[in-house]
Amino acid sequence: MTSTVPNAVQHTDAQPPITMFGPDFPYAYDDFLAHPAGIGQIPATEHGTEVAVIGGGLSGIIAAYELMKMGLKPVVYEADRIGGRLRTVGFDGCDPSLTAEMGAMRFPPSSTALQHYIDLVGLETKPFPNPLSPATPSTVVDLKGESHYARTIDDLPPVYREVMDAWNTCLEEGADFSDMNRAMRERDVPRIREIWAKLVEKLDDQTFYGFLCGSEAFASFRHREIFGQVGFGTGGWDTDFPNSILEILRVVYTEADDHHRGIVGGSQQLPLRLWDREPQKTVHWPSGTSLSSLHDGQPRPAVTRLDRTAGNRITVTDATGDIRTYRAAVFTGQSWLLLSKIACDDALFPIDHWTAMERTHYMESSKLFVPVDRPFWLDTDETTGRDTMSMTLTDRMTRGTYLLDDGPDKPAVICLSYTWCDDSLKWLPLSPNERMDVMLKSLGEIYPGVDIRKHVIGNPVTVSWENEPYFMGAFKANLPGHYRYQRRLFTHFMQDRLPADKRGLFLAGDDISWTAGWAEGAVQTALNAVWGVMAQFGGATDPANPGPGDVFDEIAPVELPEG
Repeated sequence: MTSTVPNAVQHTDAQPPITMFGPDFPYAYDDFLAHPAGIGQIPATEHGTEVAVIGGGLSGIIAAYELMKMGLKPVVYEADRIGGRLRTVGFDGCDPSLTAEMGAMRFPPSSTALQHYIDLVGLETKPFPNPLSPATPSTVVDLKGESHYARTIDDLPPVYREVMDAWNTCLEEGADFSDMNRAMRERDVPRIREIWAKLVEKLDDQTFYGFLCGSEAFASFRHREIFGQVGFGTGGWDTDFPNSILEILRVVYTEADDHHRGIVGGSQQLPLRLWDREPQKTVHWPSGTSLSSLHDGQPRPAVTRLDRTAGNRITVTDATGDIRTYRAAVFTGQSWLLLSKIACDDALFPIDHWTAMERTHYMESSKLFVPVDRPFWLDTDETTGRDTMSMTLTDRMTRGTYLLDDGPDKPAVICLSYTWCDDSLKWLPLSPNERMDVMLKSLGEIYPGVDIRKHVIGNPVTVSWENEPYFMGAFKANLPGHYRYQRRLFTHFMQDRLPADKRGLFLAGDDISWTAGWAEGAVQTALNAVWGVMAQFGGATDPANPGPGDVFDEIAPVELPEG
């Protein structure tokens, strides 16, 4: 649905846009990246030094790109393909312009550090057709066998407005929404920290569902049920009900669920273009140097073993058996891989960091896309005068169906189903065609006069991220009581606080961030790791542009007692 979050403070040209920089660590990564002084430098004596970057997703590629610009030599290891969960695929035998976003597909304007790199490589974005958004011609909400057709929320029955109002009231009364929204828009760091410190202490042990139930506004079970099935922004949120309410507040405070845009041509272009990009300003390396040229076009293969060796070095063994030792390494894969796919020396991390990784809770997620001959859903039904088919939210197996086109006369794509958690696991045993058959049956019950199958022009493509061997889940989502674990992982880049024999290996990636499931978190933690590597090699930022580690003590995440 369109955002149900009240816009307490209207944006003006005098105010920066709200960003996903807080509230846990209210650092302006967008300003850091835009500053003409750059993001730091290392001593000339360290130029050309190799640094391992494990994982070629967005976080790994950005870390490698920025380390290369500083004059270091990143050595990227990638088990599968460059892009990670920025994975764009085509359809066999179909027009190459038809693509499906198997991972990240919609990005909020508040992802301002991500936008820096989107602009850097010259990618275009366009509005994403979320339910009831201006980019969506129409939406159908189908619950308990009853369908409602809408172009705006005012077209839905009054109960949906009641649910929206209940959510707004719940946020205002239980989470100081207007006050925090204003502070974040104005980048009022002391006020952000003051509000958030109280909420972290109060709500760390609270589930999303418990937060709703604690509000008189959501005293009605029917209202909570509708909210779970339809939700706000991108659709139903009942799969998040067991998660920490702090995770949800981060999303609404930063407007991460609002005004989404997709990347024209597919999101995987971003890491691929950075891989090939030749920076205009780089240190040590000659003009024309790129990550690709430093690797002869291909990253190193999968990492199979990590050890801490003499001299506090990080020794990396890859799938070919090649063994290389580095003074510093950045690990950007999902942290569970360090407990499963990669044989690891216990000495790599302090024990409490190992505990935090083991406790990380990942969300399952599945999608299935089919190519169609044209956007037939825009045809007008002669009987009803409505669109033949609409973006669809339902309590049936499909849950969310998205309609994606590039013009009325061109082939198009339908995301027949996008599901999370238990809903995703239901698809796991089924083949792509079996999944499609079940989905078409569900949609046929909502649109009995529409023959979707006759428009399908190619085989479906699908993904279940929990079944992907190098992911084992789509993204992190903390459970109640996990705040302390996340703080350990996020602050790991501040290695002067670690024992000397536990330094040199830096964690990054969206599951290390406070905003997991959003590409912005991958960008932010990559920049944290770059700062950490720079500091380890004796480098520094320009005083006019302090990095995240330079201001850490001023804006460090709230620290809850461990006793």
